[in-house]
Amino acid sequence: MELQLIDYQPQYQPYFEKLNKAWLEKYFTVEPLDKWVLENPEEALLQHGGKIYFATLNGVIVGAVALRFIEDGVYEMTKMAVDFNCHGAGAGQFLCQSAIDKAREMGMDKLMLWSNRVLENAIHIYRKLGFIEVPVVKGAYGRADIQMEINFK
Repeated sequence: MELQLIDYQPQYQPYFEKLNKAWLEKYFTVEPLDKWVLENPEEALLQHGGKIYFATLNGVIVGAVALRFIEDGVYEMTKMAVDFNCHGAGAGQFLCQSAIDKAREMGMDKLMLWSNRVLENAIHIYRKLGFIEVPVVKGAYGRADIQMEINFK
């Protein structure tokens, strides 16, 4: 079977939290904002116009990505994580492309992200799919050392 994209449902919150915490704990630390967003995605993201999507493979959730409202026309692609057992299966690129497609469908002007250069594979995917590097605006993530964006307009 192929990867499929599904929308957030409240019963999927544990997957959102588990996938992202595993990724953060492997490469960085779970910062207080991360913990709150992952434990409370409806309040942190969805109630403010954000979206959360999951990648499934054979009916099993293997990855997640969120679109966080920043301001009118501008969203952040955030909290993208893939189950470590599925790395190399294309789920990361699938989630990133899906987030870009959803952003276009929603009529966004710009989609931005913050990341860290240690995540070379992710940075490669972002560039491949059209994100360009811009000067880093310090935000809520202490670990961020690169900022990228796609302008749709």
